[in-house]
Amino acid sequence: MIRTWEELEEQCSKCTKCNLCNTRNNVVIGTGSKSAKIMFIGEGPGADEDAQGIPFVGKAGQLMNKAFEGIGIRREEVYIANIVKCRPPNNRNPEDEEAIKCKEFLDSQIELINPEIIVLLGNVALKNILGKEYGITSSRGKIIEKDKIKYVPTFHPAALLRDENKKILFWKDLKKVSQMM
Repeated sequence: MIRTWEELEEQCSKCTKCNLCNTRNNVVIGTGSKSAKIMFIGEGPGADEDAQGIPFVGKAGQLMNKAFEGIGIRREEVYIANIVKCRPPNNRNPEDEEAIKCKEFLDSQIELINPEIIVLLGNVALKNILGKEYGITSSRGKIIEKDKIKYVPTFHPAALLRDENKKILFWKDLKKVSQMM
C-alpha cells in the first residue's frame, strides 16, 4: 500500500502497468481537498482531462460544477478521482484489466483521504468499487454502507449530456449527499 501523496504521485507518473500509458499525455491522479469528507469517483479521464491532468474539466465536469454550485458544494472541499488514471482510447470504458492494474492507486487515495461518503459516478465506478452484482439503474440514489464508508451511486455527468431526463435524478442524489454532511 502506498503511504504518502508524494509516493502516490511518483508511482502514478511512472506507471506502465497497462497499455493506457502508451497513449496518455498526462496521468490524471485527482483533484481537491486531501482531507475531504466527500469523494467522487468517475471512470477515467477524457480528452480534456488528459490534456490538463485534472479530472472532470470537460463538458461533464462543467455540468458537475454547476450542480455543485446549485447545492452549495465547493469543488475545492471535495476530492475527485477516477477508476483509471490514464485516458482510455476514444473515451471508451476502462477494461477490467486496466481497472485492476490501477486499483492500488485508487485504494491508496481512499485510504489517504479517509472520506465519510464516496459518490460513485456511473456504472463503471459502481461495479469496480462495490462489485459486478450492482447496477447503476437499481442502485442509483441509495446509500450503501461498507467498511464504515457511505457510498452513493449516481449517474456519471456524461450520461446527463446524453439524456436530459437524468439531470433531476443526479441533482436529487447530490442534494442527498449535501444533506448527509
